[in-house]
Amino acid sequence: MDREQEEMQFLGLFDIYKESYKIILSWKKIFSQITLTLILPLSFIFLIHIEVSNFLFRKIMHNTQEIIETQQGTPQYKKLSDILSSEWATFFFFKLVYFTFLFIFSLLSTSAVVYTIASIYTARDVTFNKVMSVVPKVWKRLMVTFLCTFVAFFAYNAMTVFVIFIWALTIGVHSGAIVILVVIAILYLIGFVYLTVVWQLASVVTVLEDSCGFQAMMISKELIKGKMGLSILIFLKLNVSFVLIQFLFKKAVMQGWGMSSVGYGILCFSLLPHLFLFGLVIQTVLYFVCKSYHHQNIDKSALSDHLEVYHGEYEPLKAKDVQLEHYNV
Repeated sequence: MDREQEEMQFLGLFDIYKESYKIILSWKKIFSQITLTLILPLSFIFLIHIEVSNFLFRKIMHNTQEIIETQQGTPQYKKLSDILSSEWATFFFFKLVYFTFLFIFSLLSTSAVVYTIASIYTARDVTFNKVMSVVPKVWKRLMVTFLCTFVAFFAYNAMTVFVIFIWALTIGVHSGAIVILVVIAILYLIGFVYLTVVWQLASVVTVLEDSCGFQAMMISKELIKGKMGLSILIFLKLNVSFVLIQFLFKKAVMQGWGMSSVGYGILCFSLLPHLFLFGLVIQTVLYFVCKSYHHQNIDKSALSDHLEVYHGEYEPLKAKDVQLEHYNV
């Protein structure tokens, strides 16, 4: 990152993409190591989850259809009932294992990428071994932020369900009410995207500042003010790319496109880690853009000193030392 921070505020969408791409290319070796160690397993976990979930769910649907057509009280019905119970238990256990590993590798990947870019920004000597020694310590703070975000999403979804329940009781289902339901759905999606953008930037805040949890989310909320449109556009473009890869994998590998299925599967498996890495780098660059937009200069020497603390007994980064040094434009 060879730009002065004062200039970062003027970066647009494609400028952020260009800056992120330059960072990855300039430090290809360490980002390749991070990708192979953390992001590639994350991509494998995600894609294999699609395949296994679909296989298990197909078996459940098949046996459900059979039990519907079987007379109750017969030995066949009891056997199918036991099989279904076992299959549902397997399905939910697999989901639990999947989300556990997805959660772990997502936070580890975020920790590694954000710390690496911060080290590059402060011109520190950064190696893969240094990054991996820091990751477990940063991961603990990211876990706190994730859990607080989970609480926020849970409250938001609970509130949405409550609103829909009140709507159903008071208005009921008719042509005019459907319009209201569509409006509620649109507002829900807007709020969901906003919360997700806040969470993603809060993850960077957690690594680079002494705030985590709800405090990091509040800082993130303030930072994206003025850059809301840019933040949401980046989120949507990355997620559209993500959905397209997922769609291609489902169509080619799971539904089968003949001999080309293997080729498309390999293509998806190679594209997904690059997308994950690119998204994490963009997320970090966006943090610096937002800081610059709000005229909050980051003291590189102080940030460098505090990054060094990660290699010893962990101490939180101090906001007064690392950032919030305002400059005049």
